[in-house]
Amino acid sequence: MPQYRNAQWYGGPDRGSYIHRAWMRRGLPGEAFSGRPHIAIANTASDLSPCNKHLNEVSASVQAGVWAAGGIPHDMPVMSLGETQVRPTAMLWRNLAAMAAEEMIRANPVDGVVLLGGCDKTIPALLMAAASVDLPAVVVPGGPMLTGHFRGTALGCGTDVWRLSEEVRAGTLSEEEFLASESAMIRSKGHCNTMGTASTMACMAEALGMTLPGLAGTPAPDSRLLEAAHRSGRLAVDLVHAGRRPSTVLTRSSFHNAIVALAAIGGSTNAVVHLLAIAGRAGVDLTLDDFDKIGSAVPLLVDLAPAGRHLMDDFFRAGGLLAVLREVADLLDPAAITVTGEPLTSPLDAARIWDESVIRPRTDPLLDQAGIAVLRGTLAPGGAVIKPAAASPELLRHRGRAVVFDSIEDLRHRLDDPDLDVDESSVLVLRGCGPRGYPGMPEVGNMPLPAKLLARGVRDMVRVSDARMSGTAYGTVVLHVVPEGAAGGPLALVRNGDPIVLDAPGRRLDIDLPAADLASRSPAEGMIAALPAPTRGWERLYIDHVMQADRGADLDFLTGATGHEVTRDSH
Repeated sequence: MPQYRNAQWYGGPDRGSYIHRAWMRRGLPGEAFSGRPHIAIANTASDLSPCNKHLNEVSASVQAGVWAAGGIPHDMPVMSLGETQVRPTAMLWRNLAAMAAEEMIRANPVDGVVLLGGCDKTIPALLMAAASVDLPAVVVPGGPMLTGHFRGTALGCGTDVWRLSEEVRAGTLSEEEFLASESAMIRSKGHCNTMGTASTMACMAEALGMTLPGLAGTPAPDSRLLEAAHRSGRLAVDLVHAGRRPSTVLTRSSFHNAIVALAAIGGSTNAVVHLLAIAGRAGVDLTLDDFDKIGSAVPLLVDLAPAGRHLMDDFFRAGGLLAVLREVADLLDPAAITVTGEPLTSPLDAARIWDESVIRPRTDPLLDQAGIAVLRGTLAPGGAVIKPAAASPELLRHRGRAVVFDSIEDLRHRLDDPDLDVDESSVLVLRGCGPRGYPGMPEVGNMPLPAKLLARGVRDMVRVSDARMSGTAYGTVVLHVVPEGAAGGPLALVRNGDPIVLDAPGRRLDIDLPAADLASRSPAEGMIAALPAPTRGWERLYIDHVMQADRGADLDFLTGATGHEVTRDSH
């Protein structure tokens, strides 16, 4: 008979084991505590995380699968982060959610875990936790919502909010029409239906090998999601018996494949920060430059918003991630395995593209080279990122005068001032919005354009920031500038009118001034005044220990895996 981890709690006739068993009986038979694996279901369902609200239903299917395989399931609610709801930004608590999930998985008498997430930060946080504890684990993504329609037009959750709100500001759409679309935007349960961060991270979980093959992108209302949840519950029991842990799946090869997939699907720039953080927990040496080296030559094959025309239920019916991976199979590392124990590449021969308007064949890509571009230069010595697939091609090489904002509040206060000295060739610069500076690195890098330029028909400008942007957003936006302004980066020294040079093909981002001029400057007083000064709680801990974006914005004391051992026993 296998020796299960839960026996450390339940095995034996002593008082401590008695207490553990007795308090958990509550309907469970005595044999549940002897010779059967116990599986936690890390469930991020919450009424205040609308995209994850349906995960209790998914958990029920997982539990049925665990029972069917001879295991004992336990629904374990964990911290949930609703991207649209929490203030100031969900990213402030991603590391807290990961830390809390890690501690609860380790502290409880469980042998494996099923990770239920959907909204942007929940899957990354759960993967960070699972990598740190290294108990057998499998991810079940909650799935995207169905496409909503308004007056005959499909609505992309998030992406069309940005687009329509800008049209209101430009005076080409009435406020009444804008608000009338609100009830049609969210048609069903599930997360955003664009290739935003939620859908991207579901695809990343599959490309990393941490889901059942073919699961990512299954719409939340689709009955096949519950079928896959049941199979994942069964698989969790098999993972315990096989001793297959995240450390055997999350290898350098699997991160290589995730970067290839990220480029081919036109995924969110937020995946860069999350993958770096997950790799840091798994002990995999992944760097910012790897995203450029591995992904820069990968073609864009998926025509999905925000970089294209279609939405996630189109992606799923067109063949999903497996169809995409089949087209770029020669770029994948075949050494990577999935939670099934088989290579990631095993099911690809059977995959097919069923709609080439959604998923393009390798011979006819949307873009020949579409990976995340990593920029360096005098404005970003530690790196910055841009998503060429979502940018205006004519702006990928650009020189313009800086128009600087010291905080998001400063931006909102001055952006639409008729006297703002800005034109379409200007470069909007936003600072004080990195991991430390906000804190939490909010999704504000896709700055709105000045109203007076919108009225003249301008719909894109070069924008530079130490912030992130929503995976549903688009435009020529440079993000994740390292070091951030609050950490003493050159971004803090930029003044209005300084010449900023973007050369995405050349991988450069520069402030075109003599080094001596920059060295003589001090950080902007307005930015310094806007920086937070917390005195207590998570925010203070976060600011004191958060690393820069090129390290995944994780906390410095959480990198690496601690394992699952608990050395003290209160009983």
